[in-house]
Amino acid sequence: MAGKGITYAGSLVADTFHQIEYFPVEGMQTHILETKHFVGGIGNNISQLAHIDHEIPIHVSAIAGLDEGGDRSVSMLSAYPNVDLSGLTREGASSATLVMNSLASKQRTFFSHPASSRVFDESYVHWDKVDCDIFHLEYLLGLARLDADDPEYGTHAARLLHEARSRGMRTSIDIVSKENDRAHHIVASALKYTDYCVINEIETRIATGIDIMRDGEPDEALAREACGKLAELGASTWAVIHCSSQAFGYDCANGEFVSLPSLRIDRDEILGTNGAGDAYNTGVLYQAYKGEGLERAMRFAAATAGMSLLGENGYAALTEEDGIWEFEAARRAAEA
Repeated sequence: MAGKGITYAGSLVADTFHQIEYFPVEGMQTHILETKHFVGGIGNNISQLAHIDHEIPIHVSAIAGLDEGGDRSVSMLSAYPNVDLSGLTREGASSATLVMNSLASKQRTFFSHPASSRVFDESYVHWDKVDCDIFHLEYLLGLARLDADDPEYGTHAARLLHEARSRGMRTSIDIVSKENDRAHHIVASALKYTDYCVINEIETRIATGIDIMRDGEPDEALAREACGKLAELGASTWAVIHCSSQAFGYDCANGEFVSLPSLRIDRDEILGTNGAGDAYNTGVLYQAYKGEGLERAMRFAAATAGMSLLGENGYAALTEEDGIWEFEAARRAAEA
């Protein structure tokens, strides 16, 4: 498959992963059972894609701090021969997250220090080093300088995405599940210059004002409406909404709407949920890069996200593409 690959730009995060017994009530104690270090943020996407395809060119545009976390992130990403770190800037302090993963509930809580994510903006994107077919920006609402207003494009993130498009790249965005009084403006500005928008149900409500959930489950009619709203706001190719039980996609060019249940993963199989949303996004973009259709991309994304749950982080359990398709076929057959 010839191509210039995918660039991941934005938040590169040094993750410290604590496996705890359970979440205690405030003021009480729980035990840390194990501590490990991973690379998060766009590091999840990069590591996932490198597991899926050992040859696709992967470019990085981000900041890694001049600290232990930055050193670890660079070391981990350097292990993949198809990851190009020439667009990475080393300065300041790394963005860092403490991830508390409960053995009892299989849920995780994040304590984040944004650091370099607050600093990253379009001036850190070296276009000669990140020339690609798809330019993915992560995470809107968590990139202070890119979220800031721009008099011409609405926000600096929108300006950056416009520049990527003007250079012949397709664009993609992901969003932090964070609400504030500027959130809709930030996302709507970026969507005007976005080809692929792949977000969860919370981020969909932030972007569109439409809550697709009813009694704890996604409502297909509302999801269809929300996908249409994302297209109306500017998403030009695919608008995809993923939930834990179901995903919905809309082809903005031909009007195709896809509703697809998630793969069934038993609770006792799950080692961690950290990075599962990123895995879904990675699966969609990889199939888009290959020129596949929306439904096939969503099937692969569901399998990628499902398989990611079998590992302690978002990428440890992933195999190459053929293995993920085999996993998808086996799970769908078992559910039939």
